Amino acid sequence: MQQPGSILCVTLGGHSMRVAEQLLGRGWDLAQANDLAAAGRLQAHRSFMLGLLVVGAESTVPETAVEACIGASGGSEWVAVCEPQALESPAFRDLVLGSFFDHLLMPFHLNELELVLGHATQRAILRQRHDAARRHAVDALGMVGQGPAITRLREQIRKVAATEAPVLIGGESGSGKELAARAIHQCSHRSAGSFVAVNCGAISPSLIQSELFGHERGAFTGASSERRGLIEAASGGTIFLDEIGDLPIELQTNLLRFLQEKTISRVGGVRNIHVDVRVVAASHVDLAEAVAVGQFREDLFYRLNVLSIDVAPLRRRMEDVPILAEYFFQRCVAKSRTRVRGFSRQALAAMLAHAWPGNVRELFNRVQRAVVMTDRRLIGPADLGLQAVENVAGMGLDVARTAAERDVICLTLTRVGRNITHAARELGVSRMTLYRLMEKHGIALESESRLHVAPVWPEPAPVIRPTPSPRVGDPLEAMMNAPSAGFHADWAGAGKPAGRA
Repeated sequence: MQQPGSILCVTLGGHSMRVAEQLLGRGWDLAQANDLAAAGRLQAHRSFMLGLLVVGAESTVPETAVEACIGASGGSEWVAVCEPQALESPAFRDLVLGSFFDHLLMPFHLNELELVLGHATQRAILRQRHDAARRHAVDALGMVGQGPAITRLREQIRKVAATEAPVLIGGESGSGKELAARAIHQCSHRSAGSFVAVNCGAISPSLIQSELFGHERGAFTGASSERRGLIEAASGGTIFLDEIGDLPIELQTNLLRFLQEKTISRVGGVRNIHVDVRVVAASHVDLAEAVAVGQFREDLFYRLNVLSIDVAPLRRRMEDVPILAEYFFQRCVAKSRTRVRGFSRQALAAMLAHAWPGNVRELFNRVQRAVVMTDRRLIGPADLGLQAVENVAGMGLDVARTAAERDVICLTLTRVGRNITHAARELGVSRMTLYRLMEKHGIALESESRLHVAPVWPEPAPVIRPTPSPRVGDPLEAMMNAPSAGFHADWAGAGKPAGRA
């Protein structure tokens, strides 16, 4: 006999009460509810491993209320016992298929029910273990993953959070730079203050000085009242200057003075205002190279680059892809009614084979689209817009290394605008070596050629995918569904335009 488990038994009409009596006689820990309202009261005071819905012959099933009851039960597994006539209702069939572990038709033998409940118990135990591991992977900083790259990032964040020095965060678009900035703020003694995120590339150059430093009444046409700037609004907290490399060169002098003196002067003002705020900046471009070509002030770079953190791209933390995909999946299904139960093995293999040029933001977008568009219980590669991986076990190390080498070269060339000198420096090779590697992999340099990333698996013939434009939808709330406004001070939103990390 299976080990008894805690069951919430909801009985709706007819002779259904006899099922509960028989299970009690077999030693199951059973709480009985004669209607859904009573079930809700029991759920408010106790958690159950299993749920059992017993539908009598004459009862009508309120599908919406049953679905709400199941949704309130957390990680419980549900089993339905009903008369055959109940399944004639399309709505109830949909509910059973989408929300129940299994079902039995009356009449049935009690041993059959106990066997199903035993299997459901084992699945509930497995789900609890899985949920516990997922909660461990998502720490208090809101950072998802358990690999060495994310572990090292967490350690760096906790170290720099203990200081007041400016922080410069580097990383590719979509990799999670704003999430790291928010984590620094959350871990610091300024966590009770405001976190103001400003995307320097999203605000009009004619307005950015007023937005950052504020303005006095009458400072310019339309300035009908005094206005505090974003830096002043962040006093006592942290201001995050995202894409600092896009800040106009003429405003970099004003920002440098603020970093040195901790004072600002509003547009049209004559007095200096002291501001107590910590500065965290981020850029997807190499600011050292921007300094070398005269696009960024050297003195400002050294003021910002006191403490530096690099957020690794997703392709360098592939061990976290399944964890991130599951995390995003749970977020998506929590907001919509769906029958989807997870990812197929083929989908996981396809995700592990993809180069993820759009980083974590791309992964979230693909998962979100798959949850909405799939008609299957398990998401497949096609639902994610990825090529299925064939003969995974038969892929040799040399083939994988060659494909990975080509992917890295393609992505680097795309990131530096096909500048051979910059790409060679970033890859740590000479220009001639890079030319030879490009010839080896058939990577053209002509300006009219489009750069592509081939999938890791070479057979069948690679399907060429163009590197996505950097202007894609924005993880984790700071990287998803980003509004078009250039700034905000709300923890829930991203505060950046689409396409920025």
